[in-house]
Amino acid sequence: HMWFGDLVTMEWWNDLWLNESFATFTSIACQASAPGSRWPHSWTTFANSMKTWAYRQDQLPSTHPIMADIRDLDDVLVNFDGITYAKGASVLKQLVAYVGEDEFFNGVQAYFKQHAFGNTRLSDLLGALEETSGRDLKTWSKKWLETAGINVLRPEVATDADGVITSFAVRQEAPALPVGAKGEPTLRPHRIAIGLYDLDDAGKLVRVKRVELDVDGELTAVPELSGVRRPAVILLNDDDLSYAKVRLDEESLAVVTEHLGDFAESLPRALCWASAWDMTRDGELATRDYLALVLSGIAKESDIGVVQSLQRQVKLAIDLYADPAAREALLTRWTEATLTHLRTAEPGSDHQLAWARAFAATARTPEQLDLLDALLEGTQTVEGLVVDTELRWAFVQRLAAVGRFDEAEIAAEYDRDRTAAGERHAATARASRPTAEAKAEAWASVVESDKLPNAVQEAVIGGFVQTDQRELLAPYTDRYFEVLKDAWDSRSHEMAQQIAVGLYPAIQVSEETLTKTDDWLSSATPNAALRRLVSESRSGIERALRAQAADAGASA
Repeated sequence: HMWFGDLVTMEWWNDLWLNESFATFTSIACQASAPGSRWPHSWTTFANSMKTWAYRQDQLPSTHPIMADIRDLDDVLVNFDGITYAKGASVLKQLVAYVGEDEFFNGVQAYFKQHAFGNTRLSDLLGALEETSGRDLKTWSKKWLETAGINVLRPEVATDADGVITSFAVRQEAPALPVGAKGEPTLRPHRIAIGLYDLDDAGKLVRVKRVELDVDGELTAVPELSGVRRPAVILLNDDDLSYAKVRLDEESLAVVTEHLGDFAESLPRALCWASAWDMTRDGELATRDYLALVLSGIAKESDIGVVQSLQRQVKLAIDLYADPAAREALLTRWTEATLTHLRTAEPGSDHQLAWARAFAATARTPEQLDLLDALLEGTQTVEGLVVDTELRWAFVQRLAAVGRFDEAEIAAEYDRDRTAAGERHAATARASRPTAEAKAEAWASVVESDKLPNAVQEAVIGGFVQTDQRELLAPYTDRYFEVLKDAWDSRSHEMAQQIAVGLYPAIQVSEETLTKTDDWLSSATPNAALRRLVSESRSGIERALRAQAADAGASA
């Protein structure tokens, strides 16, 4: 921020991304490359967290070019989003690869010297980079910064009877933008690397060849790979230079399913995790197959941030994308796996703590819930696991959500933790209880009153919505649409946004929910910011319905 934003300031908010994206990009680049850094794998974490955020945001009806059209304060507030931060940082990384690292930073330095303490537009920066790199960035800018959406890259590989590659090409797709999104699908120029990986004598997947090239248009031939023996895994966008969804060919996917945890380096692992997740969200990989892939490799995943992302994604996939008829069996398998990993993780490690939280989030059988209670009381232990205040609350909240704990137990835990955090945790636990009375009380405290502090309201909403309580929460779909506009008009932006997004019936995946959403959008005349939030939530229902249908078809 001291450079883009302070030293040189954007002329108008449509260049907000330069401020936020550059801060995000440089902070990660410095952590990853500084000598002796404690975070040498920062780009791995970025690929599995920030970039996932960008991919999700870019596939919503509200997707917008990185250079957004900013008309008023509401536009500014809602555009502090995954496009501005995460996609912007990803595209800056692509720009560095496209023009060259030295050329990029030489151009940026010249830009700062020329415009210090002044106001600029994007064209000023691009002009400086064109001078140092010799690249024409006008077309690049138009396709990357002035259009919305995300490309898909697929390998097309042919081999002979001896396993030697006879032809290789990269196919680029520009999927249709979501209904309601502005713009047209766009094929973009990509500077990517292609990594070829084989298993070494130690059973590790190591890179044996790397090719870097420009991909442009629908099909780009890669003659450098002709005559090369086909490796175990072919990975497009190796080193994560570009911003695109990457698909694995059938043979690579089969190897990755068995050996994803065996990559010697963390970044190609992260890219394969991301590819599998995108395929699951897009209905190209069955949820059961995604679960099998995760369970085969997660024990070998060293990056704790990646492990936590995978845990969240598995739970989300089972709750929203799996065939409802298979959901309980998948939850059973996942919960058993979380308990196994809790018991086998290195005692006292971050991984052990992450598995304890994952187990607490989904424990369901009487025996599993008994274990949570026993860990809470200290009558059972897991070697190395410290059941501290935060973990105690995770156990209490789950036991409350399944009806094991009520007000007395929650109040007793709050007496142990009379802090602001304890107040929030207790509010979540109370709202999570599986009774009509508890839900009515939580709803009233958020919707019918404006007395809750911001953080406590967020905590109540987090407890109110429980994926195991779909039937109990079903009546609140109609209530949500009845109160939404008044709640938005009468609250601060942050409080209103919590209600609009947090209480939307996202777990009620049905055509009926879509219809009720459409009816409200056509009759309530919400302002642009509220319409955007509801439309984004609606698209989640659409995606879940498509994924569930694909999952059911794959199981047939």
